Amino acid sequence: MTSSLWERVLPEHQRRSAEELQEDLDLSVGDVRAKQSAFWTMLVLSAVIAACGVLTDSTATVIGAMIIAPLSTPIMGIALGAVRRRIGTAGWFVLGGVALVVAVGALASLVVPSGYDLLADSQIAGRTSPGLLDLAAALATGCAGAVALARRDVAAVLPGVAIAISLVPPLVVVGVCAGQGAWWLALGALVLFVSNLLALVFAGMVVFAAIGAGTADRGPRRAYATVGVLFAAVGVLLAASTAGTVLVHLWTGRTTAAATAWLSAVPGAQVVDVQAHSRTLSVLVRTPADLPPVGDLLDALRGQVPGGVPVVVTTTEGRRIEVGRVGR
Repeated sequence: MTSSLWERVLPEHQRRSAEELQEDLDLSVGDVRAKQSAFWTMLVLSAVIAACGVLTDSTATVIGAMIIAPLSTPIMGIALGAVRRRIGTAGWFVLGGVALVVAVGALASLVVPSGYDLLADSQIAGRTSPGLLDLAAALATGCAGAVALARRDVAAVLPGVAIAISLVPPLVVVGVCAGQGAWWLALGALVLFVSNLLALVFAGMVVFAAIGAGTADRGPRRAYATVGVLFAAVGVLLAASTAGTVLVHLWTGRTTAAATAWLSAVPGAQVVDVQAHSRTLSVLVRTPADLPPVGDLLDALRGQVPGGVPVVVTTTEGRRIEVGRVGR
């Protein structure tokens, strides 16, 4: 039944040979000079475009960087080398590409104003707290990319795969956040990239083995085991990140309810927004009169959010009040 399914997904007459795949994915065979110059040129350009898109919070610009980013080529080369049990140079191209893109992001961080709230940029905020759904999407995208490479008739979907899998933008975010000293944000973006990389490698190995690109013996079991362990480790990190995101949403929701009740005695006052930044709950309010005693807000939050969390109230007129810490 499994073989029948693979036959439908990867028809025999449409499958590309292992030699054809290696010609496309191995940057150290064939016209090496042309391949490598194209790879590094397009990678630099995609990194610069991604940096501009991230810092201007432009989704369209970031998508453009994704389309021309060539980093998936050596990543899929790793998958092909793993199933063929041939150690090639793909890993070195990936490491070099990662270092290059992070360096571009770090240089771009020099234009970020001091004190700038990185999480106010949606292109950064969306890539620093990955979850399990990101891993599932990356795995599905990796399968789509591997199938497109393995079949001769569906190569047209590769630009869509390039958009769906996020490789260069998270690395740019790593560089920007690291350049600003926001190490936890940089780590979150790096975890997103690593999860996408492992998903591509794992999916590529499965598909390439299915079309017979692997060795004729017992197969690359060690490679599968290694990728599986790494995949599980990243899955644990993403599960923890997902749990953290759920808790933050829960706490901000409770804070919104508590702050709304706190302002209920002031006619016309309302809670505009509640966010959790840098382990601090920030409450943005609009009020036509003086605020109620801020101690009442801390009392309302006791037992609703973790003790010791700092709370800051900011009015739409720009007034900032350091309320204190919950439970203290």
